[in-house]
Amino acid sequence: MNTSSESSSTRLSSVASAIRILKAFSETEVELGISLLSQRLGLAKSTVHRLVSTLAAEGLLEQNEATGKYRLGLELFAMGALVRRQMNIGTLSLPYLHQLRSSTSETVHLAALDQRHIIYLYNLESDHAIRERSYIGARKPAYCSSEGRAMLAHLERSQLMEHLPNPLAPRTPNTCTHLPTLLKQLDQIAQQGYAEDDEETELGVRSLAAPIYNVDSRVIAAVGIAGPVQRLTKKTLKTYVPYVIETAQAISQRLGHTP
Repeated sequence: MNTSSESSSTRLSSVASAIRILKAFSETEVELGISLLSQRLGLAKSTVHRLVSTLAAEGLLEQNEATGKYRLGLELFAMGALVRRQMNIGTLSLPYLHQLRSSTSETVHLAALDQRHIIYLYNLESDHAIRERSYIGARKPAYCSSEGRAMLAHLERSQLMEHLPNPLAPRTPNTCTHLPTLLKQLDQIAQQGYAEDDEETELGVRSLAAPIYNVDSRVIAAVGIAGPVQRLTKKTLKTYVPYVIETAQAISQRLGHTP
C-alpha cells in the first residue's frame, strides 16, 4: 500500500475542493453558509468547514459575524489587483477607454472571452444618472452580448462551438436562439468589424463592441459601449460605430497589431 501516493491524492483533492468553494460565490450570491456549500458541492459539512476555516485563515474568505456566512476575502482582491497590473492590455487601454467615454458619454467596457462567457476587465460608467452598470469580474453569456460576439466572430468554427451553449438559451425575448441564424450574424460581424446587442442580453439596454487584436493578429478582447434604449437609440448607436472601431484599432496598434 503506497501511503505517500494516497496522501498526495488527498491533498490534491482538498485543493480542488477549496477551489470549487471559492468559485461557488458569485455576483448574485456574495455570501454562502456551510450547509449550502456542502449541499451544492456534494461535500460533507465537516470537510467544507475544515476547508472554509483554512481559506479564512489565509484571508481568501471572511466570515460575516452577524450571519455566520462566508464571503470572498480581501486577499483575493489583492491577488486580482496584481493580475490586473500584469495585464498589459488593461494598462494600455485606459487612455483610450476614457476617450471613448468622453466621446459617447456612455458606459465603456473592456472584456475578454472566458469559455462560454465574457468577463469584464475594466468598466468606466457613464456620468448620466440613468446608465448601464457593470462590475469588473462580472460575466455575461458570449453568444448574446456585443463584446462576446465581436470576439466569437473571429474564431474558427471548431473553436467557436466550444464557446456556445447547447441549446442557446433566451436571456430576453430578443435573444437569438437559432444557431444557423447566429452563425450568419457572426459572419456579418466579422465583415463589418463590430457587433451590436439590441436588448438581447438585458431588456432596456443596447450595446456596441469591436474586437481588439494582439501582435499575432489574434482577437484577445473587445471594447464596447452600453446604455439605456431611451438614450441609445438605434440611430444614435450607429453614429457611435466609428468611435468604438477606432478605439479598438488604437488599442490593437498599441499591442503591436498591424492592420
